[in-house]
Amino acid sequence: MPFQQPPLPFAMNAMKPFLSEEQLTYHYGKHHAAYFKNLNGLVEGKPEAGMSLREVVVQSTGPVFNNAAQAWNHSFYWDCISPDGGGEPKGDLAAALQRDFGGFAAFQKAMSEAAVKLFGAGWAWLAADKQGKLEIAPLGNADT
Repeated sequence: MPFQQPPLPFAMNAMKPFLSEEQLTYHYGKHHAAYFKNLNGLVEGKPEAGMSLREVVVQSTGPVFNNAAQAWNHSFYWDCISPDGGGEPKGDLAAALQRDFGGFAAFQKAMSEAAVKLFGAGWAWLAADKQGKLEIAPLGNADT
């Protein structure tokens, strides 16, 4: 079965005024969809076609990796935003941001700076290491 782009977890007009319906139509409907289309074309008839998207990201290189990773990155991104989101985190995340960045405002500043400094395309991720320490990972292009 070919890789399929998951549906958005919200309506195309739900993110106004931050993302317009036109922006979402382009970014989700054309840009993100193209990664799935390209990936399916690249893996058709090959062992990767029977793997999960995660497995393809972990095991592939070159154009297969680029399309699989961007398909995954974008899918993850859509699940990270919400029309009901925003504001300061609470609980364990708030405590971890305080511990590792000195608070939410300091984290926001560090994340924004990391994202702005990326040259070309890329992603700024908030990640936790094996000990649970938070770090910002600015990665270029399709890197995950």
